[in-house]
Amino acid sequence: MNKLLGVGLVVCVSCFAQSVTVAQEQPQFKKENFSYNEWTKGKFSEVVTVTNPGKIIFLAGIGPEREGDGKIVEEGSFIGQCNYAYGKIKKLLALQGATMNDVVRIVTYITDIRFFQDALKCRRDAFGDAPIPASTLLNVPQLAWPYMMIEVDVTAMLAK
Repeated sequence: MNKLLGVGLVVCVSCFAQSVTVAQEQPQFKKENFSYNEWTKGKFSEVVTVTNPGKIIFLAGIGPEREGDGKIVEEGSFIGQCNYAYGKIKKLLALQGATMNDVVRIVTYITDIRFFQDALKCRRDAFGDAPIPASTLLNVPQLAWPYMMIEVDVTAMLAK
């Protein structure tokens, strides 16, 4: 009986030691942004790599719909709608324990290409010191609701 307990203890200790070794060999979470062309630097990242992600967060269809009743805010003001949308994005990310620094990809939909530069400035302001992630901007004829001028999809990643 003692011999059986001793063998069981050795097996448990051996398994624990192996799991600690495996855990130590796991790569750490790492997010890196790369811009290989001069003209993209400061505008967007051409490549974002994530090593050993833990939690992946997807936000979709974030726009100028007011929280509570869904009414479109800032009708006719692209900058107002854009700032409102990014405020919602920050709030939703925070509810998941994330920040703009954790964003790895953004897709922005706008209904008027003349607001292209405004969209870039609004995004830059929203990200502050965080790197601009891999980004796509699409001009579309219409969004989900009348008077919507912008909608944003976001993917963010956190460590395990």
